[in-house]
Amino acid sequence: MLMAGLDGVQKKIDPGDPLDKDIYALSPEELKDVARMPASLEEALDALEADHEYLLRGDVFTPDVIATHLEFKRAGAKEVALRPHPYEFYLYSEM
Repeated sequence: MLMAGLDGVQKKIDPGDPLDKDIYALSPEELKDVARMPASLEEALDALEADHEYLLRGDVFTPDVIATHLEFKRAGAKEVALRPHPYEFYLYSEM
């Protein structure tokens, strides 16, 4: 996260205005302008795969380390997706 923050500073990326509102009370029209984080591990891994050049600066990480990390995390995400979540048991069981 530190390297991502430094990347933003070096590239002078504007973080945008702070949102001082309850996002759960916003209308769909208001929500369309709110930036979003990845909603799943798969989306986060896709984002990392698409933009990870900042991690290669200064030889902190190597391309093979990033590729191995992505492969490992995708395998774990696939295993989790194949199994029911404990909340599903709560929702659908008659216990």
